[in-house]
Amino acid sequence: MQLRKPSALKKGDKVATVSLSWGGAGDEDLLWRYQMGKKRLEEQFGLQVVEMPHTLCGSKFIYEYPEKRAEDLMNAFADPSIKGIFACIGGYESVRMLPYIDYGAIRNNPKIFIGYSDTTVSHMICRKAGVASFYGPSILAEFAENVEIFDYTSHWVDKVLFNTEAIGEVPPSPIWTSEFIPWEEKNKGRKRKTEENNGYEVLQGEGVHRGELIGGCIEVLEMLKGTEVWPPHNEWEGKLLFFETSEDKPTPEYLGYWLRNYGSQGILQRVNGLLFGKPYDNQYYDEYKEMIVRVVRDELKLTNLPIFYNMSFGHTSPMMIMPYGVMAELDCEGKTFRILESGVV
Repeated sequence: MQLRKPSALKKGDKVATVSLSWGGAGDEDLLWRYQMGKKRLEEQFGLQVVEMPHTLCGSKFIYEYPEKRAEDLMNAFADPSIKGIFACIGGYESVRMLPYIDYGAIRNNPKIFIGYSDTTVSHMICRKAGVASFYGPSILAEFAENVEIFDYTSHWVDKVLFNTEAIGEVPPSPIWTSEFIPWEEKNKGRKRKTEENNGYEVLQGEGVHRGELIGGCIEVLEMLKGTEVWPPHNEWEGKLLFFETSEDKPTPEYLGYWLRNYGSQGILQRVNGLLFGKPYDNQYYDEYKEMIVRVVRDELKLTNLPIFYNMSFGHTSPMMIMPYGVMAELDCEGKTFRILESGVV
């Protein structure tokens, strides 16, 4: 299924923020954090930021009314004055929006939609509607980053969302952090501590492999299996499948359970490659590698399936952006990852 690419953003464009999962952006003690992220989008990226009617209604309201979240998303797509949609944050249960989705509103009005974590649900909604979306930064986390946005993150926002040229090679971030400074501290001028990143690892595979990107947060994808947005078997064929784990840091045993399911469905036998983001806090770094190899190579006997590990997307900062449905390339010998097309038109 060929996904329709949205138009590139331009300075001065109006973009909307949405709370589709956790509604903390509107909570009194965290509203300053939302305002910081909004200010960065306006001042650093030149965008005009507006809220949808329920974006700042707070976590209690957002939890109680999933239909209002879906309404905000549909209306943001349908409004021709809005050129992009930015998720405020992830959460745990945006899957509750599924009964209220109008896929036609998305299909007929393709535009940039970006977020990660539980926003995986909304990405798969966009995919079912036939529109490419972007697995990348959120308002409360990355755009409101302590003191300043990481250069690596801001580079990929510019490169992917504002530029119609092929995205090209995506090197790993030279640094990483999972440190969490409580948002209630209001930053107080302290940056998060970073560590040197050791780059991509190729767990197995030879040669060059290409495919369109699909994936998300592996825990969230578990909630979508068997739902109306779960792709049929033929739509996994030839894809590059990307996974990352959240700050919940699931045990290696759970990662093994989930990967076995992808094997049992025949999905891992259909894709052209696997890409794994760096684990949160680097916890289970080696254990995850061992489990991935055990399931894919030893149990499923997929010895030729290329596997890249420790990639710079997902819950560990800084992050690149993964555009759904766009052709990418893994070079196992060169240990390089390239996105061969633009994400926008």
